[in-house]
Formats: sequence, structure tokens, C-alpha cells
Amino acid sequence: MDAVAKKARNYAFLLRLHRPIGIYLLLWPTLWALWIAAEGPPSLGVLTIFVLGTIMMRSAGCVINDYLDRTVDGKITRTKERPIVTGAITPKEALVTFVVLVLFSTSLVLLTNKLTVLLAVIGLFLATTYPLTKRFSYLPQFHLGFAFSWSIPMAFSAVLETVPKIAWSLFLTAVIWTVAYDTFYAMADKKDDIQAGIKSLPILFGEEDVIATAILQTIFVIFLVIIGQNLGLMYPFYVGLGLVSVSFMYQHWLITSREDFKCLKAFENNNFVGGIIFCGIAMSYHMALST
Repeated sequence: MDAVAKKARNYAFLLRLHRPIGIYLLLWPTLWALWIAAEGPPSLGVLTIFVLGTIMMRSAGCVINDYLDRTVDGKITRTKERPIVTGAITPKEALVTFVVLVLFSTSLVLLTNKLTVLLAVIGLFLATTYPLTKRFSYLPQFHLGFAFSWSIPMAFSAVLETVPKIAWSLFLTAVIWTVAYDTFYAMADKKDDIQAGIKSLPILFGEEDVIATAILQTIFVIFLVIIGQNLGLMYPFYVGLGLVSVSFMYQHWLITSREDFKCLKAFENNNFVGGIIFCGIAMSYHMALST
């Protein structure tokens, strides 16, 4: 029983179930899109499909990332104890786990419609290829932004059976947000990444990494204001954006020193950002439906 429990813990570690922040950051934009597409709470069936799909695909993304990075992770302080690196999980076991998670996610998306299934195929490609971009490009954060935001057009498709312009505007906005917070994350690994030959935006930005993320977050807030106006969202949404702006200032106070743990703390603070935006959207539609 101890061996089984230990193996289960290793699989949980592989799936990053001990670090749910990735699930939250993937889930929030999905919920934004579902509420906007449905102009309020979506159906329970669609909501369940996307919540479970988010958990499965984030876990699958972690597994394929660790598999493809298995020769690199041992050189990075933060990742050297991952289960494939230590031998707790074999590469073959990881691949089987990835396939199982993808099959489960596929069974969920097949409950929607043809357009959503097609978009899901593109999303799988984005999630699977993300780890490879770090080898040849200084822009892996943009690739992750596309992968993490792809649930937005999928959510609109599942609810409306089409992807309107507002969905692509929200998608682009979420990409910018993801690029900013993942740059914080990569700042914590910058020294190790350089030694390991891994590329990232903080390495490309150099000493301009702090100002670059500030610009990205400013654009993010401006885009959300424009989206809110186009949708006719009410004051709770804008109150939320005010809190988001304060949160961004806090994040930049944290990263100014470029200390690893502070950069990671700034990254994790974006869970609050995503949640506040969702509350603003949900409250706006609730007020509209109540009048």
C-alpha cells in the first residue's frame, strides 16, 4: 500500500495537482468567455464540460511539458525534482498518462459541436508544441498565451456555435495577460535558463523586463475597458478593473528586485486578477438580468 500511495503522489506531482495555480489561470478566461457568450450563467452541461476539460488539459500540458523537457529540467533549480527527472515516473508512463488525459478531454469536447471539436484540435496542437518553442525562440510566453487563451473561442463556439469578433478581441486580451504573468514566472528561472540554453522573454528583454511587463498589463486593462464598453457591462466590471490595476502595481513592486520568490509571488497574484475580472463580468450580467 505504501508503494501504491507513493506512486500516486508521484503522478499527482507529474500532473501538478499540488500546484493548482495553472488550473486557475487557465480556467478564469474560460469562465469570462462562457459568461459573455451566454450573457449570464451558461448551461450546467457546458460549464461542467469546460471546467473538467480545463483540469484535464492543464494536466496533460504539464505531462507533455515534463516529457519533452526531461533532459533540461535537471539543469533548472526549480524543476530538478520533477518525477521524470528523478526516475519516479518513466518517460513511457508519462506518455501513457498524456494519452489518457487527452482521450478523456476528447470525450468531453465531443459532447459539444463540430466547430468546437475543430478548435479543440488546434488547442491540443498549441499545448503539445509549447515546450519546443523554448529551444529556438525567445517568445515562448506568446505561444503559451495562445495555448492558455484558446479556450475562449472554444467557449463561444460551444455556446453560440460560432466565434464572433468579440471572442477574438477577448482572446487577444487574454494572450497579452498571459504573456505578462508568464514573463514573471520565467524571470525566476532566468539564470538557470541561460545556463541550460533555454530562451524566454526575460532573457530577450534584459534589464527592460519590468517596464515591458508594465506596458503589457496597461494594454490589457485598456483592452478590457474597450471590451466592457462594447458589451455594455455595468459598474461592477469597472470597479474590478480598478482592483486589477492596484494588483498590477503590487506585482511590479514585487518584481522590481527580480528576486526569484517575489517574481513567483507576482505570478501567483494573477489568480486574484482573473477572479476579480470574472466577478465583475458575472455581476454585470446578473444586474442586467435582474432589471
